[in-house]
Amino acid sequence: MNLETAHLALKKFFGYDSFRPLQKDIIQQIYDGRDTLVLMPTGCGKSICFQIPAVTLDGVAIVISPLIALMKDQVEGLSANGVPAAFINSSINYDQQRRVEDALMQGHIKLLYVSPEKAVSQGFQPLLKSLKISLFAIDEAHCISSWGHDFRPEYTQLKFLKNQFPNIPLVALTATADKLTRKDIVSQLGMRDPSIFISSFDRPNISLKVSGGQRRFEQIVEFLKQHPGNSGIIYCLGRNSCQILAEKLNAKGFKADYYHAELSNQQRNKVQDDFINDRTPIICATIAFGMGIDKSNVRFVIHYNLPRNLEGYYQEIGRAGRDGLPSEALLFFSYGDVISYRDMFMQSEGSLEQKELKIKKLERMYEFAEAPVCRRRTVLAYFDEAYERDCGNCDICLNPPRRFDGTVAAQKALSAIVRSQERVGMNMLVDVLRGSARREIMEMGLNQIKTYGAGREYTFDDWIFLLSQMLHLGLLEIAYDAHNVLRVTEAGKKVLFEGKTVQLALPQPKEKAKKAAEKQLPEFKPKSKTEQLQDELLNLLIALRRLVAQQKGTPPHQVFSDVTLRQMAEKRPLTDAEMLDVSGVGERKLQLYGDAFMAEIRRFVLEKLEEGQRIIGSSPFQTYSLYKQGRSPQEIADMRGQSLVSIMNHLATMYEKGEMFEINEWISPEALDIITGSLSLFPEPLQLKEIHEHFNGRYSYDEIRWAVAHQQRMQFQESRKTRLD
Repeated sequence: MNLETAHLALKKFFGYDSFRPLQKDIIQQIYDGRDTLVLMPTGCGKSICFQIPAVTLDGVAIVISPLIALMKDQVEGLSANGVPAAFINSSINYDQQRRVEDALMQGHIKLLYVSPEKAVSQGFQPLLKSLKISLFAIDEAHCISSWGHDFRPEYTQLKFLKNQFPNIPLVALTATADKLTRKDIVSQLGMRDPSIFISSFDRPNISLKVSGGQRRFEQIVEFLKQHPGNSGIIYCLGRNSCQILAEKLNAKGFKADYYHAELSNQQRNKVQDDFINDRTPIICATIAFGMGIDKSNVRFVIHYNLPRNLEGYYQEIGRAGRDGLPSEALLFFSYGDVISYRDMFMQSEGSLEQKELKIKKLERMYEFAEAPVCRRRTVLAYFDEAYERDCGNCDICLNPPRRFDGTVAAQKALSAIVRSQERVGMNMLVDVLRGSARREIMEMGLNQIKTYGAGREYTFDDWIFLLSQMLHLGLLEIAYDAHNVLRVTEAGKKVLFEGKTVQLALPQPKEKAKKAAEKQLPEFKPKSKTEQLQDELLNLLIALRRLVAQQKGTPPHQVFSDVTLRQMAEKRPLTDAEMLDVSGVGERKLQLYGDAFMAEIRRFVLEKLEEGQRIIGSSPFQTYSLYKQGRSPQEIADMRGQSLVSIMNHLATMYEKGEMFEINEWISPEALDIITGSLSLFPEPLQLKEIHEHFNGRYSYDEIRWAVAHQQRMQFQESRKTRLD
């Protein structure tokens, strides 16, 4: 199998012209039969990495996914694109499962989604062994690791896949996993010499903002006023707070609902369905909400409380802006959140080691909220990704604190870590730098190292403030699997040994720091006439999408994504060829929805033209509309004040793009055959003058133009037929 086949499948089924970064490399590894670990943020196209091999390889791909809602959404999305897919889980009855199994045995299904519980059950094993399996895909693979933020014991049983099916490629995918979790995934699944792909965790389209917990409801109301009608999720720590917040927002005139574990299955399904289908734009929820939703047009995620760790935070904000359009993440925090989580962790089941790990990650989350460091640099450093500039799209970058050259301070701290042989945690490091006489320091001989007492110029709190910044800048890291000691990273070694400079924020009083965190919301610039026109058409297309989705009984984003509708509003495609040039429009979507959306665009364009507005690129369409009304080319030229040559070019252009009308009026069948038969003699792009001279003026320029249009039309239709086949 080669990548040309993959490209054809990408366009045919998903409507995209090119792969995103790393996708084709991952697909090639799967084609080569290699086990593969994929770390790719939410919204960056993880699913394509196994869906394309699944539809192009022989057999069926087995996809192990943790949530019923996620399976349902993925299968519906694939089916909408013309890909045969199904799922087996507790939501279907015995007869439905038998029908799926029959379709599998007949080779009619390319992707089968199952839960980990189903995959490891004894009853499922005979079915697996009877199938021709193309690949195994483990989604949300971080769940297999006890070091991850969402450990699920049933995932650990999946190691049987490589034991029983050693020659079938296994691809494990996750959006959030630190270095320790990545290593554990490979080990737990028994992956054999896997190719490891780590995409950039950067989601530059998401603006990151953090604010103190004071007046958070008032801040949310102000935020929502600036995002009217947008879909968003507000995550809350407690179940009661979800309901109370939703009720308060409804009282303020917003349309909101709430979601948490105490609701019945029927209630939860209704809330989720209303959100997916754009009936309820705002959901106040606990962290359980959203994991099973592949909704591309979530424009914001708000955390009413501090998340429990950075992995969870980044996974949750990743539910915004999956379509790549500008989106926002707003986080509120207070130390009261930390206390609530601590109590929750200590009362939960699990080993003391696991509880201590959760608390350490919680403390790191709180440090992130307080740190005066570019939010994006902080998160990316946590996932071991170098990002050596400020992002310009977070609250710290937009309102930077006062900074100083902190190179010397950083070198003292990093040197102390190295000289202590990386055996100290943060508090002990500060005590070493300040020359403390505590017993542990003396027993470990740390009072003998050169940097003992080298940092007395800073208070204990100031050092914690500075070290937190160094941690978030990726100069040092916490070894959670080695009693939380500090280690110097490669970036830190450049500061310590190569003289790389470091800018740090000046320590400041806590109250002043909290006030600085409460930033003004951005002002919006007035839009140009072109942007206003695009917005007007976009709103019409969104309304049409909602109507089509209701008629089809499918979520709106599975008809077309927001990105696709925005491109339609910008490009205004009026023919099949133009519609297929829109990202996200494949052959199946064109067949199902193309006519309806092109009709809406045509109606809009004609309406604006009748109002006397100028729409760039609409001239051929305007000419063609008059021609369909029975006007002759000469009449159209007189009406529009254009030359007859221009009008004939407009009509030829519309014919070339697929509009149906006879051309015998302007070129005879004999002339058409002769001219088109000679076109292969001329280089691209075809020049009418060269062809005219070749025939010594025997055929007019109009006849040649129509012959070229006919050739282009035939080539497009042939390429489309090839893709469909």
